[in-house]
Order: sequence, then C-alpha cells, then structure tokens
Amino acid sequence: MNLRLSRPGAWLIVLALTAVTVALGFAARQFEIDASADTLLTRDNEKYLEYMQLREVFAPEEFLLVAYQPTDRELFSAETFGTLRELRNELRALDRVATVRSILDVPLPTLADTGIANLDAAALSVDAAGWSPQAVAGALEGHPIYENLIVDDEQTVTALQVVFEANEELAGLAARQADIRTAAAGEPLTEAQTAELEQLDAEMAPMEERLTALRSREVEQIRAIVAPYEESADIYLGGVHALGKQLIDIVESDLVVFGGTVLVLISALLLLLFRDWRWLLIAIACCVASIVCTVGLFALLELEATAISANFVALQLILTLAVVVHLVVRYRELARERHGQPASQTAGQPAGQPTGQGHAALVGEAVRSKTAPILYAAGSTVVGFVALLITDIQPVISFGWMMAIAVSVSLVITLCLFPALLTLLGPARTADEPAWLRRGLERLAGAVLSARYAILAAAFLLFVVCMAGLFRLDVENSFIDYFAEDTDVHRELTFIDRNLGGSTPLDVIVDVPPGEGDLLLEAETFTELQKMQALFERHAGVGKILSLVNFTALAREVNDGRPLTEYEMTAAYLLMDEELRESLVGSYYSPETGQARFSIRIQDTTEGLDRSALLESLHDDVQAVVGPDREYTLSNLFVLYEDILTKLSRSQLYSLLVVLAALFVAFLAFFRSFKLAVIALVPNLLVVATVFGTMAWFGIPLDLMTMTIAAVAMGIAVDDTVHYVHRFREEDGSPADAVRATNSSVGFAVCYTTLIIVAGFFALVFSDFVPTTLFGVLTGVALTSALVFDMTVLPILLERR
Repeated sequence: MNLRLSRPGAWLIVLALTAVTVALGFAARQFEIDASADTLLTRDNEKYLEYMQLREVFAPEEFLLVAYQPTDRELFSAETFGTLRELRNELRALDRVATVRSILDVPLPTLADTGIANLDAAALSVDAAGWSPQAVAGALEGHPIYENLIVDDEQTVTALQVVFEANEELAGLAARQADIRTAAAGEPLTEAQTAELEQLDAEMAPMEERLTALRSREVEQIRAIVAPYEESADIYLGGVHALGKQLIDIVESDLVVFGGTVLVLISALLLLLFRDWRWLLIAIACCVASIVCTVGLFALLELEATAISANFVALQLILTLAVVVHLVVRYRELARERHGQPASQTAGQPAGQPTGQGHAALVGEAVRSKTAPILYAAGSTVVGFVALLITDIQPVISFGWMMAIAVSVSLVITLCLFPALLTLLGPARTADEPAWLRRGLERLAGAVLSARYAILAAAFLLFVVCMAGLFRLDVENSFIDYFAEDTDVHRELTFIDRNLGGSTPLDVIVDVPPGEGDLLLEAETFTELQKMQALFERHAGVGKILSLVNFTALAREVNDGRPLTEYEMTAAYLLMDEELRESLVGSYYSPETGQARFSIRIQDTTEGLDRSALLESLHDDVQAVVGPDREYTLSNLFVLYEDILTKLSRSQLYSLLVVLAALFVAFLAFFRSFKLAVIALVPNLLVVATVFGTMAWFGIPLDLMTMTIAAVAMGIAVDDTVHYVHRFREEDGSPADAVRATNSSVGFAVCYTTLIIVAGFFALVFSDFVPTTLFGVLTGVALTSALVFDMTVLPILLERR
C-alpha cells in the first residue's frame, strides 16, 4: 500500500521541523567543544582517584612555561636579563598569576657564602643579590635542580614558569568527590553518595566552565604579551592548558573550515550525479536539520565534544547522506518504471514526469519501500556504536551515546523531511542513471557470477594478510604526534620536550620509613632514593627528574662538595627559609604521609619510545631497590593515558565480539534467517579487518583517537549490506538474476554514497590535526572496502544461500 502525503500535510511537517530546528539551534549555541587533555581522563578510574589523592598531598602547582631563546645575543648577558625582567613583570601583572619563576628569581645558594641552614630564598636571587650574568651561568651549569628546568644544558634557552593561583573552592570540591569515590572502594555507590556527587557536580560545573574560559583567555593574553619580544627571540609556550587551548582551536577550526569544504564537495558531486537542484536542496536540508537538532540536543543533555568525539558531525553527515541517496535512487527507479522509461534509455534523456496524485503516490511508495532497510541499517549502526558503552573509558562511552543519538535524529528527520520537501517541490523529471555506471554494474555482476571462487579466494587471502598485520599493530599515545609537523603547536611541544626536560609528567610515589627521633629521614632511606633515581635516569625517554635526591645534591654543593649527614640534613631542613624549604623539599616529601615523590618528565619525542615497556621498567627499578613489599605508586598524566590506552586495547576484541554478536541478533531479527544473518556479517568482518590491516601495514598506531575506528567502520559498512540483502530478497527469479537486478538498483545508491562521501572527506587529509586526517583516510578505506565486498563477496554468498 502506498503512503500519500498531501501538500497541507507536507507543509505541516516542514513547518514543525523548522520550528524544532530553530529552537534546538538556539540551544546549540551552548554546545561546547572541550578537546583538552583533561577530557580523556575517567574520574571513576582507580588510577585517577590515586592521582587526585596524591595531588592533595603534594599540591602541585598549575603553571605554563614560556621558553625564551634569544636570537641576536647571548642568553647570559645584561641585555637579555633586562628583556627577561620586562617580560616577567608583564606576565606577573595578569590577574590570576601568583608568581613567575625565572633565572632572575630562583635562589642560587652556591653563589652565597652562608651555609645551607641559613639560606634565605629572597636574598639569593639575581634581582636581590645583583650577581652578574656570567656568575649566574656558572652557578646554573650542571645545577642539580635548575638545569633542564629553567635553563637547558647548553645554556641557550631559559624558561619562565608562570604559576597561577589555585581555585581553592574548586579544588576542595574535587577532593571531596575523589574521597567519596575512593570510600566506595569499587563497590556500587549508595544513594547518599550518589546524591552528594550529583550535588558536587552541579556546584562544580559552572566553576569549571568559568575556569576553562579564563584559562583560554590567559593563553591568549600571554601570547599577546610575548609577541613584541619575538623580534629578537624564539618564544615557545608549553603546558597542559596551553595544549588544550591549541587543541580546541584546531578542532573548532576543522569543524568550520573542513566541514564547509566537505559540504561544498559533496554538494557539487550530488549535483553532478543527479543533475537536479531539488536533490541537492533536499540532501542539504536533511543534513543541516539533522546536525543542528543533534547539536542542540547535546547542549541540552550537557554532552561535550572531546578529542575522541570531535568528528561526530562528519559521521552524522555520512549516515544522513546515505539515507537520502538511497531514497533518491529508489524514487528515480520507480519514476522510470511507472512512466515507461526502459532501463537501457540513453543517459541524460528525460523520463516521464509524474503529476498530481501520481507524484504523491510515487513519493509514498519510494519511502515505504525503503523504510524497512533504512530502519534495519540504522538499528544495526546504533548497535555498533552502543557497543562502545562496554568500555571503561568515559569519553568513549560518551562518544557511543552521542553517535546513537545522532543516528536516531538523522533517521527521524530524513524520513519525515525527505517526502515532505519532495511533495512540495513537485514532480521531478528523472533522467536515467549514467550509462557508464549502469554498464559497469552489469559487467561487475557478470564477472562476480563467472569468477566466484577466484573472488572468494582473493577475499580470504586479503583477510589473512590483514589479520597477519595485526601483529605489527602498535599501541602508542603521544600528544605531540597528534599535530602535523609544520604546525606551531608541534614545534612548541617538540622544542620544550627536547630542550627543557620533557613534556609529559609522571610521578613515582614511594612509602619511606620516618627517621628516628627528630631525624627527617634515615641515611639508608636517602641512599635508597639515590639508587632509585639513578636507575630511573638510565632509561631512554626519561627527562628531568626532581626529588629529595636533587635537594641532597644541592646541599652537597653548598657544603663545599662534602655530603651532609642525616643529622645535618635534618638541621638544614628545619632551619631553612620556609619558602625555600617548600620549593625544594615540600613537593617531594610529605612527613605527614611518609611518602617521597619523584617528579619525572617524559620526553615524548624520543625515537622508538615504548611507553608500556618504560612503565614496566620503572616498576622493576623501584622493586629492585626497596623490594616487592614496600608500597609505591606510579601516577600522573603519563600513567593515566597509558592506562586508558591499555584498557581500550584490551576491550577492542571484547567490544568487537559484542558488536558482531549484537549485529548477528539484529540481522536474525531483520531477515528471519540464520544463514542470511551469517552471510550479512561476512562483509562487515572483512571491512574491519581491512581497516585494521591498513593501519598495521602502514604503521598507523592504535591510540586514543584511532581506537574507535572499528565501531565506526562497522557502523558504515553495515548500511550498504542491509540495503543489498533486503533488495536481493525482493527480487524474483533465479539467484543469478537477483544479483543482476540488485546491482542495477541498490548498486547505484551504494556507488553514489561511496563516491560522494569518499571524495568529500578527502579534504580532511589537509587538516593540521593528525587524528582528523587519519579519520578521513580510514573512513575512505572503510567505505571503499565496504563497497567492494558488498558488490562482490556478498552477492556470491547470497546466490549460494
């Protein structure tokens, strides 16, 4: 039975959807993109809770680094010191800046005549004591604390550490959250705990939003301050929040620039292939309405786009266009059948033009005949994305929810808006599909039917090669590698990583026994810490390390090269100026908890760095010194990201099995045939294998961004599979005739969809954000391989069902 939509009904649908789109468009203005590194952390994760607890103990500061390398003079010169003084004072004037540490401000006790116990931080700086640049250069050469921290070992680069005032209220609320989750000890939260966490979230949300916006402005202010100084120096900005700001800027730019470019390319291809403005208008209307409504819903649901989910717009565009193209091809096919246009008619020759009720009936029939496969395909795609919910990574779970919502919104809007707009635009003069494509599909059907075993053997060989490549697939994560080498952010991160001791923080926290009586620590404990640090320093990729060991080395230098006894060390600690004591010792030893901290920075640019192996080696180093029974913890961002990556890689096989099982059940429900359900899985397995094989053989590692490509590939591949199987079952006659007929109908839609989207997304390869580039490339691989397998392997299997 045909579904007819009257013009008044069509107007009502268009107006209603327009009103909904406008309303959600206003809400969409509140949608936020937070692609910073912090969004990749999972707050219920055990290691994250450890990290938060340790932050309370050692209270690390929030800071940005401004690396300064003079180009027309020596670093240690009166002129450079004058410039640094001006720059420092301007940075200090920013509202939230607590202090700026530089070579002008840090205490240099080796230049003083006093003993270590009488050191006064305020009197030992360049500004206070007036030491010459040459004297400062000598004092900083090989300095156990400051070398590779505020000056590089070649003494050509210095760093100004811009320290910001902490938001004590927000820190307190975050600490309370961590305490609640830690108290649960992995057990389900009680109603009271859940309610308190929700209340804390509500209090923290506006504070975090304001702080994020403030940090973004501060980065812009700092860049504006340093800009005039770049005439005589190379200046680089580093730090977690500077990286976050740059990452957000790039993602937002890509969404606008490449989103527009993709839309233009896709529009041009739609117009070229269908040669009618109405199809372009309908496709753009469906895509824009779907995306605007989805973004508005995300804003209302407070779902933010992270670096992992930043490509949801591109994915939704793919899935919406696929639905539109299938409907367009079906309408054109029915129009030719109803008005006597033979399949062999010359390409471009106009068909009969349906009018009045005939047009309404034709639109209704086109939509009705495609509704079932569209619903099946959308349902299968949603299943693929929902499978991401089984991971233990919150950003990936959010991505799964976001794409499930996006697919559902696109489905509803397109199935409503397409027939309404087509009804209002009136009958379309429908030309035949291009003769070259028709002949190509007919020949492909003939080739498939005549070379069945060769095609199956080739597909099996490809599958084996791709699976063999999985052994070459690396699991790595480096934020520096997320940016193209010619970008400013890549140059800045690389410069700071190589010249100032590394860019990714890692902490080793070890329980140490307290000293007897009033002793700070026993001599044996100092020896253990020195052994551990020596072991840490021998690893490739380990940059600057700060700990109590550096303090003891500095004490030895001040003591004319003679080591201090444990009693002298304790006396020096107690008599030292409080500010200096906190700066040199407080961040690396907590007498209250009996914990010593090694603050390590990892050099991400180290060639061949194996992060997982490095962590294992650090574990071995600690146990080699203190034994396996002593409590210790590895923490901070390096550990957190590696833990997330490990969990994602471990969950890949499990999630793929869940997806395949869910798709099998869905296919079984759709097609009501066990054999058809198995057959429909085969092309999807081949697509996933091809995508992973491409990554493995071309050296593309699995990381926080590419880890979700399996679900994306599955979601893309399943659409064409469902449409092909559904149409094949509708054909009468022999299986061979069904293959030819399906190729001559659904084949057009599958080819159009692949050509339009692959060509449009080719623009993404020019992005400065490498994950976006890889997304475009791997999406092209997934779509192309889906087309190949659905048009070759699938019909052979269906013929033999």
